[in-house]
Amino acid sequence: MSNVTPFPKGGAGQVGFDRQELQRIMDLYGRMVSAGHWRDYAMDMGREAAIFSAFRRAAERPEYRIEKRPALRNRQGMWALVGEAGNILKRGQDLQNILAPVERKLLRIVEG
Repeated sequence: MSNVTPFPKGGAGQVGFDRQELQRIMDLYGRMVSAGHWRDYAMDMGREAAIFSAFRRAAERPEYRIEKRPALRNRQGMWALVGEAGNILKRGQDLQNILAPVERKLLRIVEG
């Protein structure tokens, strides 16, 4: 029981979501699930980007992808909301502004 296995050193350059960002994204995801619109999600964390994908069904393309690319921080903004067809719907510096179109859609789903 005295063997200690170190973590691999390859993950040092990995981009990820911090706790507040992930909490904000998962809060929106939970509300969309309770409204019956989303059923599954996936997260991909690589060297260039961290991506959260939300699916209506598990077997299709994601309806939305929320991407965090720190390399674009000083240019277009590190956050992007990407639609199902791969088009960038919104880009900016603030996660809350990026999630606004999805939250407006959630209001329409709940009201309708």
